[in-house]
Amino acid sequence: MNYEELLLQLVEDNERIIVMTAENRAAIRNLPNIVKDRFIDVGIAEQTMIGMAAGLAIRGNIPIVHALATFLTMRAFEFIRTDIGIGKLPVKLVGAVPGFLSDGNGPTHQAIEDISLMRGIPPINIFCPSDEEDMLIGLKDVLLHPSPFYIRFSNLKSAVQHDKNFRVGKAEVITEGRDIVILTYGTLLKQAVEAADILRSEGRSVGVVNLRTLKPIDEELLKKTCAGDVLIVTLEDHFITGGLYSILSEFLVKEKIRCNVLPIALENKWFKPALLPDVLEYEGFTPEKIAGRINRELISLSRSAEYSI
Repeated sequence: MNYEELLLQLVEDNERIIVMTAENRAAIRNLPNIVKDRFIDVGIAEQTMIGMAAGLAIRGNIPIVHALATFLTMRAFEFIRTDIGIGKLPVKLVGAVPGFLSDGNGPTHQAIEDISLMRGIPPINIFCPSDEEDMLIGLKDVLLHPSPFYIRFSNLKSAVQHDKNFRVGKAEVITEGRDIVILTYGTLLKQAVEAADILRSEGRSVGVVNLRTLKPIDEELLKKTCAGDVLIVTLEDHFITGGLYSILSEFLVKEKIRCNVLPIALENKWFKPALLPDVLEYEGFTPEKIAGRINRELISLSRSAEYSI
């Protein structure tokens, strides 16, 4: 089953669901002729789409809107904040080609501040599946959730065997580790798993966590993971500001927890457009380069500990 098939199943089972798009039909191209008047394409007009979705939600519907992530979260930001956020309306926002998945597109099409924007709107939750299987596992719970949601759409092939037990606000622990724990979401789970394999071959104990939802985030897991002498690595295809690194930092300050954290993110720059493997190589997000950065951080921490004695 793929995204379109599951969405069709939900539409047929629930008459409140309406599918909407701003001329972004790639993942739902067969639905218009099947669901007919419950499919609305507004054209290249994301702001209009959000206003319409809010109106439909006020009347008891569950609009599921689709657009390129960068235009959905930026061009229509005020409408999402005001029309959906203030009213706490159950609109579901599906952003296509987020983060590095926009690979060949330039900065105008790179949604690498989308997490920061969406989490700043109080009632909006965020679901960032790592691949299509992960997305389908959580999709029904997310789409039928009473709160508004932003979804980072992914059609990647799965790099791991996922836990089928999905709960909003509950992370998926891929592996546990004593020395290093890599926290990630979305596109880069595959790179995190492979980087962990490299580090394990060097004698490190490495954990990998697929956070799944960044808002609400799994605070219970963070408390457990950040306790003790462990290096926490945040890995994300997002600006370093406002994403997972910021979320974790805010949590640690709130809970008065001290631990070593290495952020691996875009350091306040857009990425160079290319095919995805080339983007990962050029920007330093291949498994080998991730493992290398973690090793350098461990050496630095070890030296700091020696000097402090």
